[in-house]
Amino acid sequence: MLDVQKPRRQLGLFDAIMIVMGGIVGAGIFANPSEVAHRVHTPFLILGVWVLGGFIAMCGAFIWAELSTRLPGTGGQYLYLREAYHPSVAFVYGWGLLLVTQTGGMAAVAVIFSSYFRALTEVTWSDTVIAALVLLILAGINCLGARAGSNVQSAFMLLKIGAIAALVVLGFALGGGSLKSGPLLAQPVSFGLLKSIGSAMVPIAFAYGGWQTSTFVAGEMRDARRDLSRGLLLGVAAVVGLYLAVNLACLRVLGPAGLDATTIPASDVMRIALGERGAQWIAVGILISTLGFLSQSMLTAPRVYYAMARDGLFFKSVGKLSPRSRAPVLAIVLQGIAAIIIACSGTYGEILNFSVTVDFIFFGMTAASLFILRRRQVGSDSAIYRAPGHPFTTVLFVLSCAGIVGSAIVASPANSAIALCIMLAALPVYYYWSRFRRVHS
Repeated sequence: MLDVQKPRRQLGLFDAIMIVMGGIVGAGIFANPSEVAHRVHTPFLILGVWVLGGFIAMCGAFIWAELSTRLPGTGGQYLYLREAYHPSVAFVYGWGLLLVTQTGGMAAVAVIFSSYFRALTEVTWSDTVIAALVLLILAGINCLGARAGSNVQSAFMLLKIGAIAALVVLGFALGGGSLKSGPLLAQPVSFGLLKSIGSAMVPIAFAYGGWQTSTFVAGEMRDARRDLSRGLLLGVAAVVGLYLAVNLACLRVLGPAGLDATTIPASDVMRIALGERGAQWIAVGILISTLGFLSQSMLTAPRVYYAMARDGLFFKSVGKLSPRSRAPVLAIVLQGIAAIIIACSGTYGEILNFSVTVDFIFFGMTAASLFILRRRQVGSDSAIYRAPGHPFTTVLFVLSCAGIVGSAIVASPANSAIALCIMLAALPVYYYWSRFRRVHS
């Protein structure tokens, strides 16, 4: 008899690569090159910090690839934290995902989509109405099952790759300019220079983040041990290549000073290359990119709430699957409603300001869990991808996460304090929920 309480395993390697890339590539790459250039000001430093960020992201991909072969179940990062530390740590992670990082990011991106959509179509609807509609539509598609959600996500990701490739090729071919040699550093080596590099790493860390969400759907992979680990490595490597190509194009066309002076580098590059029509085309590319991020988020994040409910740490109904689509429909609806509420509240901007703090605390803890799971010999050795360079690459990744959290706290102490308070507020909720479950079990 078919067990409707188990997700249907229907996703393969191509789906994994597209989900990994879709979780990373959002609207940020079209704007973040200038954010980095505001903080460091020479081509060497600008490209250098993007390379450093890519290297750290690859170290993370190595770690998550091993974790996904040791624990190839639904929930991904939630599952790793639960098994390595304690269910309370995993609950705090899921709490932060719903209230801060994933939902806040989705709300902000939905409003970005709305503003570009209104500018291109000249419709008179408000941003919040458009944001709510697009979130509802994507939630509805994902309720049809992981295959439907993955197909839509893959289509958007391929379109995003096309938009980024067009930006790079047209920028180099028609944008003019050149990569002129100049001083490697804009200032002597000092604490001030290190502080600038640390500050530049915050938007880069945000731009490279998101690949970990692919592990949330491990329970719906046909062969999670093989396909998810390969998808993580290939997907992250491809994004690093795309990001470096975008920055090279922006530096060639705008130069470091021009990149520092703008807030819309992709639009400026395309405007120089093709005029106003080029700026309109890249606006369409940004629309597609935001839709792809939202689609990926709606596909992956609800699997964490589903896993929490199956552990008895969330509403029991959220842990049920649709008999027809075998999708966690209530978890998907919950994610959609939460994102709509934040998008309509106007508070999403502040939530985004401290999402990096929360994200990278759990990145560091998850990476460190590899030491614990190895010591406990979790998983079958014959089926495990082993992270190259461990323990050195793992330690480097953990220390990098700590540095990024520290930089975010220094840059925005008030928002970081709010983030930490939201995290700590999860602990009494967890113990209340655990006690309620024991009393009523």
